[in-house]
Amino acid sequence: MRIQPRQQILGVWRSLLAACYHQGEWTWGGRNGSNSISDAEQLLCLLYPATELRGFELHLPNQIAPDIRAVLAPMGKDVRIGTAVVGLLEDYITRYTEVSKDADGVVADLPVFSAGSYFVTQDGGPPTPEQLRLDVVDSYSMSLTLCLAARKFLIGFRTALASEVRRDIREVSRRVEMLDSRVDTRLTAAMVGLVRSFVVNTVTPESAEGQAMLYMLNQTDASQESVVEAVSERLERVRIRLRNDVTLIQTPGVDLYDEDLLFECGWSWSLVGGAAPIDFVDMPIAEETGYAIARPYLHFTVAALDSINNLISAGTRELDLLDGQQRRLAEALQLRWDLAQRYWSTIARFGSGRWPLEDIPWRTSVGEESEYFSLSVCAVLMQDLLNRDASNDDLDRAAPIFHELARRGRIVSRVMEEDPARAMHSPGVRLRLIGSVGVDNGPPLSWTVSDYAPTLLKRTLQAARLSATMETRDALLELAALSMDHLNQRAFRDGATGLWDDPSRIFGGDQITEPSWYFTERMVECLVAAARMYGDPPLRSPGLVVRALELLTEAEHLLNQQLLDLSEVDSSANRTALTLVRSRLDRARRLIDKTPGTAASLAQQAMLELDELAYARIDATRSL
Repeated sequence: MRIQPRQQILGVWRSLLAACYHQGEWTWGGRNGSNSISDAEQLLCLLYPATELRGFELHLPNQIAPDIRAVLAPMGKDVRIGTAVVGLLEDYITRYTEVSKDADGVVADLPVFSAGSYFVTQDGGPPTPEQLRLDVVDSYSMSLTLCLAARKFLIGFRTALASEVRRDIREVSRRVEMLDSRVDTRLTAAMVGLVRSFVVNTVTPESAEGQAMLYMLNQTDASQESVVEAVSERLERVRIRLRNDVTLIQTPGVDLYDEDLLFECGWSWSLVGGAAPIDFVDMPIAEETGYAIARPYLHFTVAALDSINNLISAGTRELDLLDGQQRRLAEALQLRWDLAQRYWSTIARFGSGRWPLEDIPWRTSVGEESEYFSLSVCAVLMQDLLNRDASNDDLDRAAPIFHELARRGRIVSRVMEEDPARAMHSPGVRLRLIGSVGVDNGPPLSWTVSDYAPTLLKRTLQAARLSATMETRDALLELAALSMDHLNQRAFRDGATGLWDDPSRIFGGDQITEPSWYFTERMVECLVAAARMYGDPPLRSPGLVVRALELLTEAEHLLNQQLLDLSEVDSSANRTALTLVRSRLDRARRLIDKTPGTAASLAQQAMLELDELAYARIDATRSL
């Protein structure tokens, strides 16, 4: 299936409103119930494209495109669309905010980041009530993305309301001001949560964790001592910056001065046990006791990196969305974002032989193996390359990894009987949340990730956008199209038509009819990534530039020849035709650097027209 971002995003919006919006009332919750993450994902299906893509904006009522107006008709017309979005955001913030009073009677909003129904226990029993209230990094990251999108929308919508004088509009303006303040509070709390969930873990090479790390790093059967020394040298700058620059929080029990130790960094699943408080933020989350193990999880690291990427984007800076306190937190998060990307990008490509990333499946430091972990490392690598100058060699080597992961995940290959790949999609890969038993002495909790297919599609699109090699980009785009075919088969055909996800349509098992906002939101991210790629100029082939220049030079020479034979007083059709040819060649000259293929086509068309004129002149001479 061809990826058509505009049509497919509008299809998601149409299906979203059909499933959730009835007579002005929004229905929260999907397949996994209602919680702070699922409800944020549900809202982002609408708000993320509206604030990330030009042409999808909803904050300026008079500029909403006709096709978008038609899709959003259930929400009303013109300014009522924006007012409905304000109502949805108000409802979300209210649902996940606790109100408290201090001894002086001062009321404060306490944002809630619990995962609720997304938590499962390892033994199949129910989590305790206290465990259901646990924060999780996915909630911080989704809230960060949602709050940034909300603030972008509210800033624009406030401007649109300023020109209205009706009483009801003034009331909406008052609600926007109050909502913006509450969104701002949640944004700060989410940033604090992400800062305090970042960890550094050091291990001895002889430990079980160290041996698991060396198993991936040592792809050439070198001695353990030489590998440890080489790793230390490659990661020296990361180690020094972690040791000297990460000043807000130092992970307890970590020794970054001993270069004989291996280390890893990233995000744990929640606030880390023993994490130091943040003294310049007056919120409970800034000093709340954490329970999560001080060890990075690949899934939560990728989730945090994606949300921080939105935080430090040019759009956020240009709109000046952050206050002084938030800018200080953003600087801390950007530092962690940079170090985590550098660490995993270096680890993925370590050594002079085969990359560790090419040794599928990836083995984590606790000895767990899965293609999903390989895909997570790929995700970090692509994000790192996206923010730096990617080399063609890196992308050329990464492309076969995506194809292999697609094959192993049965995205582009046949599903076999008793296929172990089924479990990767449904129910998904389970992550043990170490430290969760410390809450209310409850059972150990797990976190299930089932976004293998959309993650593969998103990272494939990012790799294709980066590639400067025709063959590599074409192969990646073909893989993206096949991945979209796979995902389109998993979209609902009945009920919540156009939403996701029913894996039984490919992998068998019980049919699912309720939408998963977890999965659908990630599909929307894929469509946004595709729209960004299509918005870039096409890949410029040096050979095509040379060919276009050759054609253009010949065409201009032929034009000048015919102009020599044209009388100054000639006002015939020949002069008009040659003037049009000159305009065509002038346009080809302007396009040759950006779109040489188009320039070549224009030059060829001009040459055909010149040949027709020359032949007509010869034919006319013969008839005389």
